[in-house]
Amino acid sequence: MKICEFSAKRRNARFRGKDFARAAACWMLAAQLAGLPIASAGGDKTTAKPAAASAASDPVLKAMQNEMARATAELGKAEQAPYYLSYTVYDQDYVVLVGAYGSLLTNSAAQRRFADVTMRVGTPELDNTHGQSRPSGVNSGSLPLGNDADAIARVLWELTDREYKRAVPTLLNVRTNTAVRAEEEDKSPDFSKEKPQTHIEEAPTAGPFDRAAWEGEIKRLSGAFRKYPEVYFASVMIQVQRSNSRMVSSEGSAIVSPSASARLIMEAQTRAEDGMDLLRVETFQAPAASGLPSEAELAGKIEEMAADLSALRKAPVAEPYDGPAVLSGRAAAVFFHEVLGHRLEGHRQRDEEEGQTFTKKVGQEVLPKFLSVIDDPTTREMAGMKLAGSYDFDNEGEPARRVEMIKDGVLENFLMSRMPVRNFAQSNGHGRNQPGRMPTGRQGNLIVTSTKTVPEAEMRQKLIEEVKKQGKPYGLYFDDIQGGFTLTTRSLPQAFQVLPVLVYKVYADGKPDELVRGVDIVGTPLAALTRIMTTGDQQHVFNGVCGAESGQVPVAAVAPAMLFSEMEVQKRAHEHERPPLLPPPGFEDGGAGKDAQMKAEVKP
Repeated sequence: MKICEFSAKRRNARFRGKDFARAAACWMLAAQLAGLPIASAGGDKTTAKPAAASAASDPVLKAMQNEMARATAELGKAEQAPYYLSYTVYDQDYVVLVGAYGSLLTNSAAQRRFADVTMRVGTPELDNTHGQSRPSGVNSGSLPLGNDADAIARVLWELTDREYKRAVPTLLNVRTNTAVRAEEEDKSPDFSKEKPQTHIEEAPTAGPFDRAAWEGEIKRLSGAFRKYPEVYFASVMIQVQRSNSRMVSSEGSAIVSPSASARLIMEAQTRAEDGMDLLRVETFQAPAASGLPSEAELAGKIEEMAADLSALRKAPVAEPYDGPAVLSGRAAAVFFHEVLGHRLEGHRQRDEEEGQTFTKKVGQEVLPKFLSVIDDPTTREMAGMKLAGSYDFDNEGEPARRVEMIKDGVLENFLMSRMPVRNFAQSNGHGRNQPGRMPTGRQGNLIVTSTKTVPEAEMRQKLIEEVKKQGKPYGLYFDDIQGGFTLTTRSLPQAFQVLPVLVYKVYADGKPDELVRGVDIVGTPLAALTRIMTTGDQQHVFNGVCGAESGQVPVAAVAPAMLFSEMEVQKRAHEHERPPLLPPPGFEDGGAGKDAQMKAEVKP
């Protein structure tokens, strides 16, 4: 079972039970503290040094290499010797500040170091990881901080021993199952042979994080929500993180990639009289806190969020609809990430529990001819925004590569890790994972381009023309989304659901656009993807964090606005809890309240 879900920090518990034990979840708006790639996030300049020189000056890397050599030599004497072993050590140093209504809820900083030991026993044709649903293949644990080589080696030794004792019995089970079960349709090997890589980077140059200044700003920004009595929950969070990933393998790879990131999330929630919860979230990402928007810009966004929530509370609930629709660029980007991107991840093409929507469609037209789709982790910036899915090397030590998946509507390639699939024997640098998980083929920066465009300002008029042509009273314009999910397993319908936030009825008779709420986009991929008629002429970026079988990884999706000849929507399920019975403090008399009179000092 594979589900990819977007949500704004709150996950819907709609799916439960053993059938969903292998579910994937995407939180494109949620802050995450783990799951960084072996990568540079882009932005600040890094330089590479020879591996030998770096190992001499990096006690941690040297300890990893020494223990790797010892473990390989000793386990090589065993009856079932590993044919592949790798160590990956993650250093993370982060600060998290969370504010609500003018005070801090969280003010924390931490350092941590942990390691993944990945082991393959058997042969590349058939090993202990076969099937990918088994936990065997990787073992993780905390590693000592500091540069005590003996302490680091001792923990790596223990993790290696534990994984070997798990891998050998698992291999025996794999061989037994392979002998007694029906022959698999895809007989590709379990692991590809790749050239060892050496890449050592110095830490990016970044100024110090002014924690005291940001504490004040988070208080002021979160305090701005106090003047809105209909905002029932609000928070502002910043997470600043510096990381360093080191990887060594028995094949001879040695990779060191530092990275840095800053992510700011503002969330506000209200509830309509019928009990429907309404949410607005704004996220911002940069290589460093200095690259985030100014406090004045963020304060302006807060005003917009509050205005949107106020309008949504008064908006009517939309009815089920099937007709013309426009997705804004950000909404289209999420749509493609969910509906198409996950179905082009390599491991899904050989897993017989998957729907394999596009497995046998290579060389066939799967999109309108004017659309092309690539995934390019080497692209750092588009449309004036840094891309969250950028990296130099994937988590299997392979160089990031630009992959042209669909060209002029025709499917050409999949996103490959080192697990081959039929007709695709090599990695293309998309093996990614969260620490503690086995890598699989994953999206990085999914980019949709079009050769059939109109000025973005004309998209609304194109929608009206199509509405009139079909004899519909109105079309729908989806301006922003809060999340969504897709089902890719063959045991359930091949369906998707996207959860919009701001949706407008655009009337054919010239009546003003009408904001509506409580509607979800639904459909099936093969039908929905062929109904795109034209696109806007500007690219829009959606940054976030996506989770699937291999855990949570940073991603980006880029697309223009799109006109669909047909889009189906349904009513959204919601709770029926009433809004708060008491007014917020300071608003007892229905007036502005003392808190509303508090003027937050916003810096330009």
